Amino acid sequence: QIVNGLMLGAIYMLVAVAFTLAIGVLNFLNFSLPGLFMVGGMLSFGMMKIGWPWFLAFAVALFAAALVSLLVERLAYRRMQNGDPEVPLVSSLGFLVLLENLMLIHYGSDQQAFPALLPDMNIRVGGLVIGMAQIASLTVSLALVVWLNRFLSATNAGRRIRTVAESRETALLMGIDMSRLVPQLFVASALLAAFAGILFAVNYQQVSPFMGEGVGFKGVAAMIVGGMGSIWGAVLGGLLIGLAEVLSISMIGADVVNITVYGLLLLILIVRPQGLLGRPATREKL
Repeated sequence: QIVNGLMLGAIYMLVAVAFTLAIGVLNFLNFSLPGLFMVGGMLSFGMMKIGWPWFLAFAVALFAAALVSLLVERLAYRRMQNGDPEVPLVSSLGFLVLLENLMLIHYGSDQQAFPALLPDMNIRVGGLVIGMAQIASLTVSLALVVWLNRFLSATNAGRRIRTVAESRETALLMGIDMSRLVPQLFVASALLAAFAGILFAVNYQQVSPFMGEGVGFKGVAAMIVGGMGSIWGAVLGGLLIGLAEVLSISMIGADVVNITVYGLLLLILIVRPQGLLGRPATREKL
């Protein structure tokens, strides 16, 4: 169960990191990300269903998610960011509803069986039984986050992103081109969310038009548990939420899983309101 919890936590982790990029840099809670998570899984399924090889299906799904995210940036964020701060948030939620209904029209509301891609082989490590899909997904997820953290801390582009996260006014004075940087951030967060959707489909072998909603809420919870604006906080929060969910199902039952997960969130907010790796009373750094 621990391995299953880590696997689910890795998916929540990627979604939480996607939310962290949006809110940590742009101060924008992008509710279209659960829809892009769903696009990753559903489009991969759709392309493979008509005979495309898995790697091309994944590429198409990621490309489509990036394009949709650019539309969200242009229509829901850029055009409306100077008005009421709630308007971009509600507009991004509208994209989530739109994406779900488009998939609902095309594929129906039933869950679809995603084809198995990796051999049904298990590896025993002590008392743990680990599947090939779990090993591959955990490895790729952690490698992706490590690379992203390295990119943000050790490259000029990453330093520009961190400057924007600290102060947009300072970034403008330094000549950072926000019109280029913001779309790039939207694409990066979209790719993380869509890739998480692909991993979910590969590991759980099922997809549906509404697969992103529950994962999206858990991703936000993971971001808050770990600390708003902290990438490693999002990693820790995602893994903790995943472990809490799987262990509560195995020990207590599926009926109380949400009580366990959101109870953990409430406990963290009471004991440490800034999150496990967050900083109190300051704008968080990436």
